[in-house]
Amino acid sequence: MGIYAEYLDQRLDFAALTSERKKQLKRISTLRGETDVFVYAADLSLGDPKTAILYEDIVSVKDQLENLRGESLDVILETPGGVGEIAEDIVNIMRERYRRVCFIIPGSAKSAGTIMTMSGDEILMEPSSSLGPIDAQLQWRDQVISADAFLEGFRKIKKEVADSNTLNRAYIPILGNISPGQLEHAENALSFAHNLVSEWLANYKFQNWQKHSSDGSEVTPEQRRQRALQIARELSDQKRWFTHGRSIKIKDLEELRLKIIDYSQNTQLLDAISRYYTLLRMSFDGTNIYKIFETPVSQIYRFKLAPGSHPIPLPHQQVDAALVQILCPKCKQKIEIQANFQKDVPVKAGAFKFPEDNKLRCPNCSAEINVNDLRLQLESESKKRILS
Repeated sequence: MGIYAEYLDQRLDFAALTSERKKQLKRISTLRGETDVFVYAADLSLGDPKTAILYEDIVSVKDQLENLRGESLDVILETPGGVGEIAEDIVNIMRERYRRVCFIIPGSAKSAGTIMTMSGDEILMEPSSSLGPIDAQLQWRDQVISADAFLEGFRKIKKEVADSNTLNRAYIPILGNISPGQLEHAENALSFAHNLVSEWLANYKFQNWQKHSSDGSEVTPEQRRQRALQIARELSDQKRWFTHGRSIKIKDLEELRLKIIDYSQNTQLLDAISRYYTLLRMSFDGTNIYKIFETPVSQIYRFKLAPGSHPIPLPHQQVDAALVQILCPKCKQKIEIQANFQKDVPVKAGAFKFPEDNKLRCPNCSAEINVNDLRLQLESESKKRILS
């Protein structure tokens, strides 16, 4: 029986899923030599801009790292990419706290996620894991295009004009929409990713590369720098990968002469990471959670609540109950429901008790409203279960 089927048969509720995730994170920590473990994961199935690496993530990353005390950190990363400058900021936060930072990719870490991964002392993947090209993407005329392809197209037009001494009239409307500032921006965007990756590879991934495997000769600092520059160039080469979403596997990275640890060769570690990743996917499925930041002892969830749901923020101190205002999607009636975390808490006059089956019926039009995601959010924030 596969891991997914095994967990499905157990019919785990969300609290049990969370507990089992923590158990597997602790296993990974032990198997990796008692390292700290931090998860930065987004639900890639949503295709929502909120799943990207964004400025708002910095607070959550810092908060979760505060719960850890070791010298080495393993980051389990699952991301579609995002803002490269924020990826840089997050890596710097990790590097300020830890002597050693490694990245585990059980699924996919694309674009800015790949940039982050290149800062690792070690990169752990298995054959189905994937990274992606780091060629910068630009917004141009309501489209997202490769900065490399944008500049290459401009260079081809220039060459054609230089060779023929004439300008094809078909290019006039295109060139009319390109400014010197856009060209400079594209050049800078490409240089940013390329320079960052080459610097990180040379400083971290290659810092302990002392001997050439081919002949045993000593590796010089300049050779480390040149290898890092070569890999950065290849990862940002749009002509090699063709599309920004291309999956780059272990064998592709090894062809670039980048050493990757294939954790599928370690039976116990493979089982622990596979179980955690399966539980992570199950935690996203069927909920409105779109990001999870977690350690073996703590977590933060980001929820995408249904329109009209307005949870009242919970105070930092221990709470016995929480009131939530819901807007009926059918008749727009405002409904207050009360979630009790302690027994025998009286329900506020005019409010309804949080439904045990997570199905709230509008008192005005009888429409059924699913409040399951609201339950998950309130329980995660209060760290208590809602009592029936």
